[in-house]
Amino acid sequence: MPPQIATNTAVDVDALLEFVRTRHRGLLLTVRRDGTPQGSPVTMGVDPGGRIVISTYPERAKTVNARRSGTASIVVLSDEFNGPWVQVDGAAEVLEGDDAVEPLVEYFRCISGEHPDWDEYREAMRRQNKALIRITPRRWGPIATGGFPARLAP
Repeated sequence: MPPQIATNTAVDVDALLEFVRTRHRGLLLTVRRDGTPQGSPVTMGVDPGGRIVISTYPERAKTVNARRSGTASIVVLSDEFNGPWVQVDGAAEVLEGDDAVEPLVEYFRCISGEHPDWDEYREAMRRQNKALIRITPRRWGPIATGGFPARLAP
């Protein structure tokens, strides 16, 4: 059996968002006050504005860091561990309180579709004091797959 050869596929923003829309698992990377990285596994989606969105709480480290720095990176993973992935870097904004409720509705829709009771969902988001991190892609690597270097191809 020939070895699996690693791939790197450069994409424009439209192809990037098409790739990301079908994946909902990622590793969010923010920067702590001391400059060291902080990683959080997250569920994410793409909103109608082409931003990567993550539901969170205001007091979480990822939220505090994103709010302070205004930047974040996310490694978007495939469901299968050895599937294609991409890192996206961008401007981050944090929405809280009533400002977060409708964007959280869009977050739910882009991951799970329609909710059976949107009023109940909105009330739950308010009661839980949910927040939303939105990342506007500014830079991204190629969509990559793991494997052996091309020099080992048969």
